[in-house]
Amino acid sequence: MAKKADTERNGKLGLHIKFLKQRLFFEPLSATLHYNLGLAYSQRGQVDEAISEFKQALECDPNLAQAHVNMGGLLFRKGELDQCIEANLKAIALDPNLSMAHSNLGLAYLARGNFEEAIEYSKKAVRIMPNLIPAHNCLALAYLQAGQTEASIEASLKLLGLNENHPSAHYNLSIALRMTGKLKEAEEHLERAKALGYPIDGATERDLPATP
Repeated sequence: MAKKADTERNGKLGLHIKFLKQRLFFEPLSATLHYNLGLAYSQRGQVDEAISEFKQALECDPNLAQAHVNMGGLLFRKGELDQCIEANLKAIALDPNLSMAHSNLGLAYLARGNFEEAIEYSKKAVRIMPNLIPAHNCLALAYLQAGQTEASIEASLKLLGLNENHPSAHYNLSIALRMTGKLKEAEEHLERAKALGYPIDGATERDLPATP
């Protein structure tokens, strides 16, 4: 059933893309059409095509903040962190209340090892959108990497309040709890992370902080 649903979804996206490309033939300077085509390509997993369309949308309208955000998110997926940061900084310069732009910046700075910046932008993201799960997860991990274990525990608990079955939240919480000496609780959350499919192998478990 899932495969059939995916096939139907891809078929509808293909028709939508065809329609947008036809429209663009007559309106090549339409930022909205380029932006919508970028979204369609993104939903179809065609990352490079989506980025190209978002760039063209911005050539038509440099103030289209959401195009910066979506392009920045795709650049993050490609591992192009500097370009991701640049795109999302442009987005918040246009609209400081774009929660996804702050969230993308948090993730990019976390990937670069800039933990204080990751914390700063992730906190801004959750202030704007309290239910933004990726920002809560990034915040918990950034606190953990920065050695702020109590703050990491608090962030993970907030995330689990939004989604009690979030595997990364259970895993991050297990590490932070172990670091604070709460070994029984840490083991419970580690087992919960495993049960939810978090990719834990022997090497990963050996990397956990040693018990006192």
